[in-house]
Order: sequence, then C-alpha cells, then structure tokens
Amino acid sequence: MLVLLPPSETKRDGGSGEPVNLASLSWPRQLRARREVTKLVAALGRKREDCAKVLGLSAKQLDEVERNRQVMKSPTMPAIDRYTGVLFDGLDALTLPEPARVFLHDHVAIGSAAFGLVRAMDLIPAYRLSFDSRLPGLTAGTLKKTWAAAGSAALASEPGFILDARSEGYATLAPLPQGSNSIYLRVVTRGEGGAVRALNHFNKKGKGEFVRALALDGQAASTIDSVDELIAWGQKHGWELALGATGEVNLFVSGVL
Repeated sequence: MLVLLPPSETKRDGGSGEPVNLASLSWPRQLRARREVTKLVAALGRKREDCAKVLGLSAKQLDEVERNRQVMKSPTMPAIDRYTGVLFDGLDALTLPEPARVFLHDHVAIGSAAFGLVRAMDLIPAYRLSFDSRLPGLTAGTLKKTWAAAGSAALASEPGFILDARSEGYATLAPLPQGSNSIYLRVVTRGEGGAVRALNHFNKKGKGEFVRALALDGQAASTIDSVDELIAWGQKHGWELALGATGEVNLFVSGVL
C-alpha cells in the first residue's frame, strides 16, 4: 500500500542533512522537472519583491523569500518531519517509534510542488511553493503541466494499492493512472438524521491521525492491498470506513475532531 499525502504551506526550519540531492529523491523520473522547478524557485528568491508577489506573501512572511533563495543550499530533514500544520500535527511523526517510521518511508509519499512525489523519509529543505503558484519561466507554463506526466508515471510504477489522501489541487500534480488499484480518501462525519457530510479544515487532522494509526500497526497495515482490506483493517482497529456514493472511501469521525 502507498498512502499519498498533500504537503503543507508551513514547514520547520533547519535540519541536519546535507543540501538536497535531487537525483537521490524517490521516483527519479521526475528529476528533469525537479531541476527546472528548483532552479526557478531559487532564481525567484533572489528577487525579493517579485517573489513576495508571486507567492502572495505578507510583510510577516518575507522570510519565505530567503528560504527559496537558499533552497539548493540549506540543510535538509525527512519530508514527513519538514511539514507542519493540522494534518502533520495529527500524524506527529517525530514521536513515532522507529518501526513506525520505517512504515512511513516504505508506504507514505507526499506530493510537493517543488520536488514532485517524495517518500516520507526523503531529505528535503524548507521552501515555499504551492500547486497553483505561477512560477515564472516554466517551460510548460504551469506547475500542473510540469509535474503531471512524470508524477502519474511514478505512480504507475507502484504495483500495489494506492490510498489517495491528497487535496484536489495537489492531486493534479500527479494524477492517479487510469485503471490503477487506487481510491480517494474522504473524511466525513454524520450530521443530523445520520446524513453524511464532508469536513473541511478538520479533515486534515483525521487524515493525520489515521495515517499515524496505520504506521503504528505497520506490519499488518503494510499488507493492505485493496479497499476491502483497508475497510477490514479499520473495523479491527476502531476506524469506520465505507465506500462512498461517488467511488471514494469515507473515513468517519465523530463530530468535530
């Protein structure tokens, strides 16, 4: 099983790893796009006002410009530790025991606008770039066009079940291949009268806590190879999952997390 997560705009500073080695990141068929995007990110970071405008930064966020300027020179840390925010707080990867972190490396990927699909333990620097950022100079014109083919091909190389927990915007950077053994994860709750309703902000926490549970039961979770097996795993471990009306799998949470 491979679980796909979205990144977060907020990230930890620092790291103890050497500057990013683009060729060493997972799914190397994305290398050409990685080289082009990071080169343009660094170049934009050398133009403070332009970078702030492109990224929609406020006066209090101008440190993000320096992050981009130094993107190929700054220290790195595992991607799963780099990102912060609601989903990654729910996952709380830094507190997981080593076997659970091995599960994250083998079975969790994050779709990045700067580096494409990376595995959870791939070493990346801090940066600022969103899926819809209009990065000047891209050969293909947009980040979606830059990443989509290579990202989809990377996923096509995965032989097992794919659980897609990304947001719609990041899913466009690496679309699931047609006919793949995959399904989209939606976090929902039951409203009045039992009506199912999707959560917005709080769906991120639900996804993070669910992936943490998978990682803590890594030996069993690693064998999941279908949505039926995922639902059965959930039933055994206290997570209610069910197929939705439009082909997704719903993860039910009680009220607001």
